[in-house]
Amino acid sequence: MQEHDLKPWQQKSWCLPELDEEFIERMEDVLRVCERPISERYPVICVEEKPVQLIDHVRPPSGMLPGSPEKIDFEYRRKGTANIFCAVEPKAGFYVNKVRERRTADEIARFLPSIEKKYPKAEKIVLVIDNLNTHKEKSLTDLYGEEKGSQIWSRFEVHYTPKHGSWLNQAEIAINMYSRQCLGKSRIPDVESLRKRTAAWQRYINRHNVTINWKFSVSDSQEKFGYQ
Repeated sequence: MQEHDLKPWQQKSWCLPELDEEFIERMEDVLRVCERPISERYPVICVEEKPVQLIDHVRPPSGMLPGSPEKIDFEYRRKGTANIFCAVEPKAGFYVNKVRERRTADEIARFLPSIEKKYPKAEKIVLVIDNLNTHKEKSLTDLYGEEKGSQIWSRFEVHYTPKHGSWLNQAEIAINMYSRQCLGKSRIPDVESLRKRTAAWQRYINRHNVTINWKFSVSDSQEKFGYQ
């Protein structure tokens, strides 16, 4: 394998479908939204979800000693899963994270009002989100009823990323930051522990106003993918 420069242990994920009219239209729509300036009246918010596996130790870790890391046994116990909802206003460096026990239509319906409450002065909250079947108005009307659900949904101007285009959602960058900085390689045994860690990370990241410097534009996409 070395003679032929083959490296099967290395992988790079990059899934891009055929560039049809629908993909280009949605991609350019999201990219134009990303170019909008910070606005109190029309804040641009990106939303993504992440499942998290809950894991506990079978044997207690050894105590840490000066100059020596904590030692844990390779064996572990699965304790179920949880779901993280992450919303980020990329240019403002403002993050909202919620831990839920399940990934259902009801849970996204409960998460969206928590975003709305953060922006009481907004005329419309510009939402970038993937086109999952639960990310629809129906999730809110099923949970809150037709009138209240539609009222909450009307507060958002929704822009869906194209299929296989989740990389266009800047909330994926926020999720990766959360995964590295908050979760790391730690074993988290239960939802309550996960909530405490998530709340601490959210306070930290918002205190430092960590912005996302997105540079990929419509002209970049035309040059990268070779279309006009």
